[in-house]
Amino acid sequence: MMCAEDGGIIDDLIVYRLAEERFLVVANASNAPIVSDALVERLAGFKAVLDDRSLAMALCAVQGPRAVDVVRPLTDVDLDAVRYYAIAEGDVATIPALVARTGYTGEDGFEIFVENGRAEELWDALTEAGQAYGLVPVGLGARDTLRLEAGMPLYGNDLDRTTNPYEAGLGRVVKLDKPGDFVGRSALEKVARDGPAKKLVGLVVEGRGIARHGYPVHRESRRTGVVTSGTHSPSLGRAIAMAYVAPPDAESGTILDVEIREQRVPAAVVDLPFYRRPDPRTGG
Repeated sequence: MMCAEDGGIIDDLIVYRLAEERFLVVANASNAPIVSDALVERLAGFKAVLDDRSLAMALCAVQGPRAVDVVRPLTDVDLDAVRYYAIAEGDVATIPALVARTGYTGEDGFEIFVENGRAEELWDALTEAGQAYGLVPVGLGARDTLRLEAGMPLYGNDLDRTTNPYEAGLGRVVKLDKPGDFVGRSALEKVARDGPAKKLVGLVVEGRGIARHGYPVHRESRRTGVVTSGTHSPSLGRAIAMAYVAPPDAESGTILDVEIREQRVPAAVVDLPFYRRPDPRTGG
């Protein structure tokens, strides 16, 4: 989490360590300029150089239970040795690439970074290699449904400058026991000590309708929060949502009401994620 002085989230980042003193910082695409500018400010006084490659690089994400089968024949990278949220350098379809075992779908998969000029070539190679496994191109709508089922928060919906990591259930990424200072430390120490003012929860809608971003959430006569993401889950066959609510209303099993088109519809608080991919070792 890159936080502001008040603990609000500027962006949720992935940082890969490529070498002893070389790192790849991956921001949300819409936030890349903001993150780049903030990093430039924070590097002042340090022996470090920021090389903003966001306009020079492209990324293709191959996601799903057969992702390894699609990518393996095309690359010299030992995919079995690349752990979740790790990265390796190599060639994919003879194109110099960075191959990360990451994604935003809740499934296994790889994000492949290449120079912009080779992106179309990579796309074609992946498309051809994936034909035997049912690989199809999907857009942000499908990705958004999958990440919500997996309980993955989205910046701009579930994360923003008005929320902090503890409120989003991501306090585990804040390391208050590490030496040195970091931006937002004092504010986050206070939240860790006093508790968050709101909590991000999962909701399963028990009546008709879909809880959308911005819909109010009530507990009896009291408004307790607001929906941040919502959709119909194709995997579960039910409407699901994430919402920020007051901490006393965040316990699993609590029945709340979502205001959908001026009608209050009951929804149950559930633990996230809504859906976990089956374990290939057990089938469960």
